[in-house]
Amino acid sequence: MNETPSANRVHIGFFGTRNAGKSSVVNAVTGQDLAVVSEIRGTTTDPVAKAMELLPMGPVVIIDTPGIDDEGTLGELRVRKTKQVLNKSDVAVLVIDAAVGKSQADDELIVIFRNKKIPFIIAYNKADLISLPDAETQKQTGVIYISAVTKYQIEELKNRIAALAVKEESKMRIAADLIQPSDFVVLVVPIDKAAPKGRLILPQQQTIRDILDAGATAIVVREFELRETLAALGKKPKLVITDSQAFAKVAAEVPTDIGLTSFSILFARYKGSLHSAVQGVKMLDRLTEADTVLIAEGCTHHRQCDDIGTVKLPKWIRDYTGKEIRFAFTSGTEFPDDLSPYKLVVHCGGCMLNEREMKYRVKCAQDQNIPITNYGIAIAFMQGIVPRCLAMLPGFAEVSA
Repeated sequence: MNETPSANRVHIGFFGTRNAGKSSVVNAVTGQDLAVVSEIRGTTTDPVAKAMELLPMGPVVIIDTPGIDDEGTLGELRVRKTKQVLNKSDVAVLVIDAAVGKSQADDELIVIFRNKKIPFIIAYNKADLISLPDAETQKQTGVIYISAVTKYQIEELKNRIAALAVKEESKMRIAADLIQPSDFVVLVVPIDKAAPKGRLILPQQQTIRDILDAGATAIVVREFELRETLAALGKKPKLVITDSQAFAKVAAEVPTDIGLTSFSILFARYKGSLHSAVQGVKMLDRLTEADTVLIAEGCTHHRQCDDIGTVKLPKWIRDYTGKEIRFAFTSGTEFPDDLSPYKLVVHCGGCMLNEREMKYRVKCAQDQNIPITNYGIAIAFMQGIVPRCLAMLPGFAEVSA
């Protein structure tokens, strides 16, 4: 509960062909037996991810992947999983067997890294089995020779990864840039069957922390306590942030001179996908009979009888359009490469996805001319309150017009 959320960690993916020693390198870099190691080709059959503290970088997610050259029907599925990891990798390490040399599959990975603008390092593993090029040649080529067995240059590899992983501190905040010290912020958190037992969900936790970091006061209430709380405060809140599914009730009870938005909208802004969500939501007015809408979630969770993604949103969209819309659903890493079967993608706020993967999903939709929006914007649109929910977000008030 006290760890940095995975979505806020630098994601480091290790890629390469089977038997290049990716898993051994991962274990050497982490100092743990994170990945199963074997001389048998294709031992790693699924991506293995581990959130951890890795010096000198700090909080990271290390991801070991299956060989990019895997074969057969199962092999194709493993390669697909590996390519999905590329969409979330902030830094890539291409591990090559130094005794074998670079393959066509390695060259293809390098092209993908460059096309996706992923900073990468080429690491020739098993350096203990070959005669090494001189230092000047290594410097000119920009590659690094390492040995997972002897730990040769493993520390240097970590330093190079850290250098690529350095990012500018993001200026974007969840809510802190919208408020001032001593402001009141009311958070509306429905506690229903879908709510986890004994805790708040991640976006609620992160928003509360961001408000506290701004020196403001966070007041958390359930939706049926909102009216009484507003009346009892004695001081007008600067902002009310609600779970999107309570928009209708909350919008009716919050005076128009108080800012109103949702967790989902704030996280879309935080992940850089809000502009596209505002533009994409207009497709709701153009849906026709038997069109298919994809509802995508970034996490996997046990479905409840009144689940927002699979139950509530489809009902609200059918009611709003007055048409028998079809729905498809994905969760976790399973975001389709081909979006052509869908007229619209409605995505969650993306709190469990890092910024790179969320932007990849938006770009994937844009490249295929498929409108994409998110839960909060879609629900606000159907309630007719999008302009109100964007009014206090810098740069977004005019976007909703």
